[in-house]
Amino acid sequence: MPTLPAERLNRIARVLLEAAGTPANEAEIIARHCIEANLAGHDSHGIIQIPSYIDRVKVGHIVPGAPWTITQESPTTTVIDGHWGFGYVATERAMKLTIEKAKTQNLAAATVFRQGHIGRLASYPLMAAREGFFAMITADSGRSPKHVAPYGGAKARLGTNPISFAVPSNLEGQLFLDMATSAVAAGKISLAVARGQQVPAGWIIDGEGRATTDPKLFKPDGALLPLGGTEGYKGYGLGTMVEIFAGLLTGLGYGVEPTGRHNDGCFMAVFKVSAFRDLEVFKTEVTEFAHYLKSTPPAEGFSEVLYPGEIEHRRELERGANGIPVEDSTWAALGKLAAGYGVEAELGF
Repeated sequence: MPTLPAERLNRIARVLLEAAGTPANEAEIIARHCIEANLAGHDSHGIIQIPSYIDRVKVGHIVPGAPWTITQESPTTTVIDGHWGFGYVATERAMKLTIEKAKTQNLAAATVFRQGHIGRLASYPLMAAREGFFAMITADSGRSPKHVAPYGGAKARLGTNPISFAVPSNLEGQLFLDMATSAVAAGKISLAVARGQQVPAGWIIDGEGRATTDPKLFKPDGALLPLGGTEGYKGYGLGTMVEIFAGLLTGLGYGVEPTGRHNDGCFMAVFKVSAFRDLEVFKTEVTEFAHYLKSTPPAEGFSEVLYPGEIEHRRELERGANGIPVEDSTWAALGKLAAGYGVEAELGF
């Protein structure tokens, strides 16, 4: 398993995406989001995704350089059609617009539909938090193939339906939440397969609805379990609400259409903190609250208490200094693409 600097992985992603027909400005956005996910330790949303994105481009499921249009708008709301473009591109632009609206209107919301995979959800509310806003986003895969069984069910009916929040603070690393409403993100199952690892009990069931720790039994007919273990009805309920916000409210719908096209929809909201509290006072109190949580005596088996988002910050520092590990199968897939596009020597494979 090679370990490489973030800068090199970013360049590999950009060059391969451009070779597949992606405009340079879009390739920069996609590569940045993917490698930031690797730096934060979320390898399931990192460079491992690049080959699959290129596959989707080849079959027309993602359209590089697609239009980005507003289909409905008010001073505080926006409905955006991504026209099957890269989700990173469409959603980043939507979040920037929503932040600008919140600057004058105090709060704003948007939905985005017909776009590709949007990656690590935290990337978007963190954009707002850096500018002094509280923000949230939910995402759903519309009518593309599902991965999560309802609580008590033996077949997949829901997406992993993640939700993320971020708040401004004076902490060295930002305080945020980014979680799937399933027991785990589907990408982590693919990562386990790529690394030849078993998964923890309680993550998946096989095609017969039986619990398993073998990630190879997840596809084609297995399913992820909802968040919560024996209290999985809680994750199931959260996932249902996310699907309504990001699937039904966006107009993507529910269930599965025959094409199998991945079509992320999302709902985002941005709140101007200073419309409720003095921003600097709020940031100070959030910082103090995080330190209050961290001062909790650790339970048996733990060395310390972390605030939400702190572990990602530590991973960013460590991987930024020491490099990002890439599983052999992903490295081989990237090398094969590089050879196919004639950029193998340029990228150092």
